[in-house]
Amino acid sequence: MKSGKEADNIPRNGYSRRSGMAEMVEVCDVNDLPSGSMKGLEYEGKRILVVNHNGQIHAMDGTCTHEEADLSIGFLMENRITCPLHLSQFDVTTGEALNPPATIPLKMFNVKIQGSRIYVQIP
Repeated sequence: MKSGKEADNIPRNGYSRRSGMAEMVEVCDVNDLPSGSMKGLEYEGKRILVVNHNGQIHAMDGTCTHEEADLSIGFLMENRITCPLHLSQFDVTTGEALNPPATIPLKMFNVKIQGSRIYVQIP
């Protein structure tokens, strides 16, 4: 069990708590995001994409850096998410843009798993 400030940063009952300049946002249960799947969500106007790649949970900006397309309706294959609009690909483990027309990487977010719940730290 966490104590002190660290425990206060974890949302309870689906809510989020602001801690300094970052906020921990509850996404879903680990069992609801099996390996090879992804989940998109919107939080305070920001699209977030959460991906389970080989049992590792990664979170990133859910909007393509080229044309503002929603990556949660893109195609996930291995460690790459393909934008549904112009087929740019991004590495889900690093955010790196892998092919044009996108050249700017996706912003990555910290992930925390507490119990069986997945949380993403949003700056």
